[in-house]
Parts: sequence; C-alpha cells; structure tokens
Amino acid sequence: EDESEEEPKLKYERLSNGVTEILQKDAASCMTVHEKFLALGTHYGKVYLLDVQGNITQKFDVSPVKINQISLDESGEHMGVCSEDGKVQVFGLYSVEEFHETFDCPIKIVAVHPHFVRSHFKQFVTGGKKLLLYERGWMNRWKPSVLHEGEGNIRNVKWRGHLIAWANNMGVKILDMISKQRITNVPRDDISLRPDMYPCSLCWKDNLTLIIGWGNSVKICSVKERHASEMRDLPNRYVEIVFQFDTEFYISGLAPLCDQLVILSYVKEISEKTEVECCARPRLDIVQPLPESCEEISSDALTVRGFQENECRDYHLEYSEGESLFYIISPRDVVVAKERDQDDHIDWLLEKKKYEEALMAAEISQKTIKKHKILDIGLAYINHLVEKGDYDLAARKCQKILGKNTDLWEFEVYKFKEIGQLKAISRYLPRRDPVLKPLIYEMVLHEFLESDYEGFATLIKEWPGDLYNNTIIVQAVADHLKKDPQNRTLLQTLAELYTYDQRYGRALEIYLTLRHKDVFQLIHKHNLFSSIKDKIVLLMDFDSEKAVDMLLDNEDKISIDRVVEELENRPELQHVYLHKLFKRDHHKGQRYHEKQISLYAEYDRPNLLPFLRDSTHCPLEKALEICQQRNFVEETVYLLSRMGNSRSALKMIMEELQDVDKAIEFAKEQDDGELWEDLILYSIDKPPFITGLLNNIGTHVDPILLIHRIKEGMEIPNLRDSLVKILQDYNLQILLREGCKKILVADSLSLLKKMHRTQMKGVLVDEENICESCLSPILPSDAAKSFNVVVFHCRHMFHKECLPVSNTVSPVQFCNICSAKHRGPGSTILEMKK
Repeated sequence: EDESEEEPKLKYERLSNGVTEILQKDAASCMTVHEKFLALGTHYGKVYLLDVQGNITQKFDVSPVKINQISLDESGEHMGVCSEDGKVQVFGLYSVEEFHETFDCPIKIVAVHPHFVRSHFKQFVTGGKKLLLYERGWMNRWKPSVLHEGEGNIRNVKWRGHLIAWANNMGVKILDMISKQRITNVPRDDISLRPDMYPCSLCWKDNLTLIIGWGNSVKICSVKERHASEMRDLPNRYVEIVFQFDTEFYISGLAPLCDQLVILSYVKEISEKTEVECCARPRLDIVQPLPESCEEISSDALTVRGFQENECRDYHLEYSEGESLFYIISPRDVVVAKERDQDDHIDWLLEKKKYEEALMAAEISQKTIKKHKILDIGLAYINHLVEKGDYDLAARKCQKILGKNTDLWEFEVYKFKEIGQLKAISRYLPRRDPVLKPLIYEMVLHEFLESDYEGFATLIKEWPGDLYNNTIIVQAVADHLKKDPQNRTLLQTLAELYTYDQRYGRALEIYLTLRHKDVFQLIHKHNLFSSIKDKIVLLMDFDSEKAVDMLLDNEDKISIDRVVEELENRPELQHVYLHKLFKRDHHKGQRYHEKQISLYAEYDRPNLLPFLRDSTHCPLEKALEICQQRNFVEETVYLLSRMGNSRSALKMIMEELQDVDKAIEFAKEQDDGELWEDLILYSIDKPPFITGLLNNIGTHVDPILLIHRIKEGMEIPNLRDSLVKILQDYNLQILLREGCKKILVADSLSLLKKMHRTQMKGVLVDEENICESCLSPILPSDAAKSFNVVVFHCRHMFHKECLPVSNTVSPVQFCNICSAKHRGPGSTILEMKK
C-alpha cells in the first residue's frame, strides 16, 4: 500500500431510503437542493420531496413523461417544474397559489425568481425555443414576455439576484433584470459537440460570479460595473472572464467550494478486452483555478449504478450552499459527497497506520470529534508499536496515553511482561499520582535482579522506597548476595534499601566496607554519630580530611577524648585529628599538646616549629628533650631562647648551623649586649662571619668594637665594601637624628606658642562657680564687698584665704588638685582682686 497516497478531500455515500425505492422502478432525470429538503424529478413525470436522508416526504404526479427541470425559490416555499411534454407548473408547497401552462414544444428549463415568496417578485422564466419571462400583474394574471429567441433551444437557466444566465446553442447570455439589458454573450468554444448530448453547466458562485462549463472548457466570469465615462449606449454592467482553462474530460456539472471548484466529469475509455470506446466511471475533481490553467487538488472515480450506459447529459451536480454537500445525480443513483471532517481524517490516518498523526489530530480537535476517543487511538498506537517491536517508544507513549488510569497501566505492564519487555516499560512507570500496586513494581525489580544488577540499582535509586514492599526486595537481594557476596553493586543497593527501611546502622556498615562517598552524607542526614564511635578508624582510613572535619564539627556528639582514644593505635591518624583541632583552637586540645610534640616530630616536622611557637600549653623541657634527641636544630634553638638560654641557642646556631645571618637575626631579636659580645667573640677568627657582622651590626652595636678586635693581616672578604656600608649607615643615622631633632624643636615651639595663647585667654567666673576648697560660691553675695579669688589655668578656683600658705621660697603657687596628680602647664595661678 502506498504510504505517500494523499488523503481524499471528500467522502461519499449513496442517498438511500426512499431514493432506493424510487430508482428501483423509475429513473432520476433532475434534482434541485434546498437547505431544508431535496426535490427529485424522474423520467416517469413524478416529483418527490425528500429529507436529507432520502426519505420521501411528498409526491407530485406532474406529467406522464420526463421531468426536465425543478426550480425552488430561496425560501423553499415555491417550486417550478417543467416536463418533456411542454407542461410548466409553478405552485406553492404550503399555499394554494398555482400556475399551469402547456406549450406545444418540450420545455427544457424553468427558473423561479429567488425571492418569489415576495409579492412584487412573482416572476419565473421558461425555456424551450424561446426564453419567456412570466410576471404576475393585475388581477393575478400572468403576463409573458420574450427575453430571447432565434438561437436554438434554451438548454440551461440560472437566476441569481437580479441576473439571469442562460445557455442556448450559440453560447451563454446574462440579462440584467433591473435594466432589462443583456450584458454579455460568452460564445461556445467547441461547436462540434452536440449541445443536447453535452449540455452547458451553469453555476452562480455569488451574486456577481458565474461559472460556465461546456464540453471540456471552464470559464469563470465576473460581472462588473461599467465606469460612467464608458457608458455611451452600452449597458451599465459588463462581464470579464477572470479564469479560463480546459479539463481532460467532458463536464457534466460544476459547483464552488470556497475558492476552489468541484467538477463532475463524464469519462470515456478504451476497453482492454474489446478495444472499443466505452463509458467509464464518472469523476469528481476538486481543482484550484489559475488564470490560464488549473491545479488538481483531488480526483475520485465514482462507482455509480449503471455508469456503463450513461451519457454526459445523464449526470447532474447539485450542491447545498453553506454545508459543502454535493449531490451527484445519475438515472439509477444519487451519491452525496461531503467534505471530510476530523473523524474522517482520523479514520484515514488510522487506516494508513499513521497513529502518531491520528493521536495529534484527535488531541487538537477533541471537542469536535464524535466518532473517536483519544484513549482508543492511543491504545491502538501502543499496540501497533508493540507489534512493530518498537518497545521503548511504546512504553514512552504509555505515559502520555494512559495518564492516571491505574487499571490500564497495570494491564499494559502485564502485556509487556508476557512479551518479555518489562525492562522497556520500567523507566516510564508512574511514581506519583498515580501509584500502581506494589506487586507491579516488585515484579519489575525482580526482572532486573535476575538479569541486570546495574539496572536494578538504578531503579532502587530512582524509585521512592514506598512504591514496593522493602522487606521482600531486601530478602531477594540478600539471596543473590549469597551467590556473589562481594558484588559491590548489590551491596551498595542493599545499603540504600536499609536506608529506606531506616536501618541506618546496617547501611553504614556496608558503606564503610565499600568506602562509599555517601557515607558522610548518610551520617549527617540521619544523625548516626552514636553509631560511628567505634568506626572512627574506618572513617579516617576512608577519607581523613572529611572524617576530621565531621568529627570536629560535632564535638558535642563525639568528644575529643573519645576520638583520641579510638585513634590510640593509629598515631598518624591521631596526629591528623589533633593538628586540625589545634589549627581551629589553640586551647581546646591543650591536654594533648605534650603528646603532639612527638606526633609532629614523627609525622609532620615542618609544622613542629609553628606548633611550638603558637602553643602556650606545651611543656618546654619535654619539647627540648625530644628535639635534642632528634637533632632538630631550629626547634632546639627556639626552645633554648624561649627558656632564657640565649647563649646556648646562639652557640648552636653558630656551631650547628654556621649561619651568621641567622645568628645576627637571633641577636637582633634578643637585643642583648652580652649576646652581641658572644657573637663577636665567636666570629672574630672567622673572616666570613666578620664580613656578615660588618654588613649588619652597624645599627645595633658600635662597629668600632668589632673593628678594633680584628687581627692585623687577617684577610676579610669584601672588607672595603663592608666598611663603606658602615660609613653609609653611620651617615644615615646622623642625618636621621638631625632630622628628628629639627622636627622635635619645631613641634615643641609650636606647642609652646599654643599653650601661651591658651593661658592668655580670660576665664569666665560667675555665680555658678564654687571654691574647690570650701565648696561655697566663688563670688560673694554682696557685690559691693571686696574679695580675692585665685583661678588656676586648669579652671579650678579658690578663695585666696582658702589656699594653704606656701612653705617654699618660690612665689609661684600651684593648684592643689592638679598638683596631686601631675604638675603641668595648667596649674599656674591667675589672681583676681577687687
């Protein structure tokens, strides 16, 4: 089957019920369509009114011969009928209004005014050899008038609005009923065809667009208003052919479909058996008109009854405006074509096994589809994928299609189990809203446990522990571990199962055995510190950094003493713990500082000296003993100096390290004259040491002391440069002293001037001030009375008689209060007299 086959645009069904009964005894000759009902004419002169299902609602015996044409007004209340024996009838379907006339020739067409129901539009036309217009006038009499004659029989008439189009043997004319003027003549293209065998098809698309089909030619004409400047003696309207093209076959009928065109074609073909031309099945084509051609959208061959005996004139195409319903009328059959809806589209997709597209179409149109359900399409899609062997895609589609329907989920899981594809659906099983029965999840887990440990472990990580019976799965894993006790995947999975089951102790044991990175997270998350007190060594062996950080962060749960005790047999780990403890807090582990000396000496000498410097709880004698035993010179020097034995420390530097720069640095730090003397004495017979001293001693010891002791004739490297440096250092010191002296003198003078200005200022004395000795107001209550007040620069005030008599020969008095502290510039006297 061709998967690329295009989907048909229309669907077909026979008009049955009453129509079937009619056509068993009679033959259809014509039909017209109203939105409410159908009117069918037969070869035996009968007219039937039918509902849209084909049921007979009314029957009229009009004539004993063929009905040629039936016409209805827009209201569907009046009908015109003409027959082969020349009879014409126009009558009301729901009124007694009626017109009868019999002509002396066959009347091929009749058309009532579209608004015939209105009193001032009581008009209709008939066509035989002439085109006659009947109008009802005075006293309800019908008055005929000839609209056209002389060009053969009138073959077809279509009335729309104020325009009447008709076809005769020469072509198509259009009459404007308002001006009663003929506005166009569209000649027939192929005059070789008999007009009675290949009649013209006319169809108004709207009030101004006429579609003409004749032979194999199609013209689409547009009626337009003529500009006033072009009028002269011409009609005020004209016709322009906007589209014109030829078809492959002869046209039997036309109908508009939006901007497209539906064409019923009469087809002849050469028989393969007899090689004689014969009638083939008629075709219904949908085409898109172009200016000079057309594009075929779809084409369907119709198997109508008796098509082998039909001629082009036996087929008719009628349509119902607004409903996209097309009626193909032949003598023995009436077929209804209608646009395919979404249900039809989905049917076609399912037939072509395009389930994905069908599902999408159903989802988009779920409010309008009536025949299909999204779930049914989805289930069919899943089954199709399973049959194809695309199990993963089938399982993935289950999520979307099955949604929250637990019964369907469980049914599909069992179906996947039957075909051995539980693994395929495992990744897509719902885990929350909805949740399936525990048995479903356990069944999937057992499937993985039997064949795929890694997949089993993945599911245990991804699935919440409450989806299945944890005890059953733990037992199953334990059974498998009996066969393979060292399998890391199973052990790790078992630990996770224990965690789900809140058996954290057992999970912790497995994690430590496996040295798993999540062990610290597990301890923190579930507060398992009480469980790790006897597992500290294992944790330290696994990751000492993380273990120490965790232990120090949780001292309140595992004490320092407990950790040190547990690590007693692993001193290297004990050192790591105590070192980090000391870095965090120099005092917390003070009881272990003595122990740490040995640990640093054994495992971490670079940090021993910083430890000795920072620790205030370290026993210096013990530290010195250990350092001397191990010949740690730098540490021994530091300890000797800290214990006050600077000379021994200096001697060790000079003798053990033989580093004059370090010795000088040490002497500078101690700032002890005797130490400098020892350094000079030790260096006096060593020229390199003398050079070092000459270069660095100038700012701490008088260089003359060293120079005088240098023996004559001793060769000292870089002596000249050293002496120059000494002189430069000396000059620099002199310059610095002079500069400092100048600054000091300038500052002193500035301060003296400031003090003088301050002391020269007046001091306010008022009633609020008191004598600092007798504590009475400093000013007398009687202002006329004379008084003596002493005011010191420090703002303390005394009555003169309250001041003690000075026993010194100096006339200067000082404030008793301030002189008790420090005699300063504010203590001299100011005396007020009055």
